[in-house]
Amino acid sequence: MAVLFPLLAVLIWAANTVVSKAAAGVFDPAAISFYRWLVAAVVLTPLLARPLWRRRAELRPHLPHLAVLALLGMVMYQCLAYYAAHSTTATNMGVICALIPLLGLLLNGLVFRQRIAPAAMLGVALSLAGVLYLLGHGHPASLLAGGINRGDALMLIGSASYALYGILYKRWAPPFGQWLNLYGQVLLAVAMLSPLAASADSLAIPAAGIPLVLFAGIASSILAAYFWMRGLQQLGSERTAIFMNLLPLFTALIASLTLGETIHAYHWLGGGLILLGVSLTQGALAPLWRRWRPAAQSA
Repeated sequence: MAVLFPLLAVLIWAANTVVSKAAAGVFDPAAISFYRWLVAAVVLTPLLARPLWRRRAELRPHLPHLAVLALLGMVMYQCLAYYAAHSTTATNMGVICALIPLLGLLLNGLVFRQRIAPAAMLGVALSLAGVLYLLGHGHPASLLAGGINRGDALMLIGSASYALYGILYKRWAPPFGQWLNLYGQVLLAVAMLSPLAASADSLAIPAAGIPLVLFAGIASSILAAYFWMRGLQQLGSERTAIFMNLLPLFTALIASLTLGETIHAYHWLGGGLILLGVSLTQGALAPLWRRWRPAAQSA
């Protein structure tokens, strides 16, 4: 079934959010950020090095774009997640990741002046309320006194960088196909992360860290990307994007089972508002909105 492809991709990405949290007690964040993409590069090189080399002349003009994409999507997003995992929960990380489509909508409106539909504006308001409720642990007013948790703030920045990555990827559309585009970005990410890795307190890979690195480098970086691309091919971008709404639910369940994290009422309420808002911005609730709006206007 075609729906299995995006479902498996989101399940792997949810598990990787939990892996990022588990890695906080095992790795220096700079080390695992580097190793993740190094493993992906090692796995992809036998398959894609020759095709990429044959198209090197075509690739050269696109290198600045690929470098920006690698910086936003692979260096900043995932690297910030590893640092965030030291001071927030996997459950919070998963819920904040659900904001990526919403942040993309806002960035499109603010930076590229794209019009935001009324339903999407309602979605923005609902999601913002959910974020404040979640980050305030059920007491949004407490944010005025104590501010936002450092890990949550890093995840917000990382999610915004990934939202911008999605916008720019669509606009630039590097003409090399999904796999060569991915491989080129992976190689650039390894190069960019090398100086950061050199600054790590330790680059040692303990025994407990081997499965974490392999999962992040192979399952999350390659397998999930493959499943997601198959979903895009068979279901289309709009129907596939809806599955990202399952990410916080999967993350919370996996974190509860494997890390013993407690799912509080503010997670359900804040996360629910975020997902409702994201669904409105993505058009998932468009049929309901169209039915409600004429009724409201005629009342």
